[in-house]
Amino acid sequence: MIAPSILSADFARLADEAAAVTGVPGRGADWLHVDVMDGHFVPNLTLGLPVVESLLRATPLPLDCHLMIDDPDRWAVGYAEAGAHNVTVHVEAARDPVALAKDLQAAGALAGLSVKPGTPLEPHVETLRHYDTLLVMSVEPGFGGQRFMPEVLDKVRTARRLVDTGHLKVLVEIDGGINADTIEAAAEAGVDCFVAGSAVYGADEPAAAVAALREQVVAATPARDWAGAAR
Repeated sequence: MIAPSILSADFARLADEAAAVTGVPGRGADWLHVDVMDGHFVPNLTLGLPVVESLLRATPLPLDCHLMIDDPDRWAVGYAEAGAHNVTVHVEAARDPVALAKDLQAAGALAGLSVKPGTPLEPHVETLRHYDTLLVMSVEPGFGGQRFMPEVLDKVRTARRLVDTGHLKVLVEIDGGINADTIEAAAEAGVDCFVAGSAVYGADEPAAAVAALREQVVAATPARDWAGAAR
């Protein structure tokens, strides 16, 4: 699964930018990744619920909302109620992540939990049993265009092993520095869903860039059942 990040898109043309990665079935984006930043949890300010509501009306793509915000326990459910497909909160910010996962799911969304590069996975495995997706950050959250941090792939491998052995039932997602040079290593480590920003929206043909990234993933991991990873 490829989820282009609109953080790298033209914010003045978001409907057009969403359409540019929709493509034909099997070749366009699977999800559209939306980075919500509040200027507090991360040192950047992007967009919020009103823009997400507009995007929901403008694209058929499922929205993958990544909330880099303080107090997600208060705000996250609104994104699920609006119609976001997957709503991801940070374990470092949530007061009661288990209760929040249940609230997001009750509101109709998948519940996602994200960990920063410096946050270990092991203390949160029990919490992840309540979640649908795990987002491993491969850059420090807050800004696009950063260099991929390969050391986070150990967390991906741990998550993949827990999923494959039945201890977790999460879709493993990665975000940060994903491009043609890094996506194969991420795929080999066990990622299911790849967030790519500048690698897609910096290309002349974004939908073609999405298709090319997907082809790299499939070629690098011929033994994976990619149909089984889709949600």
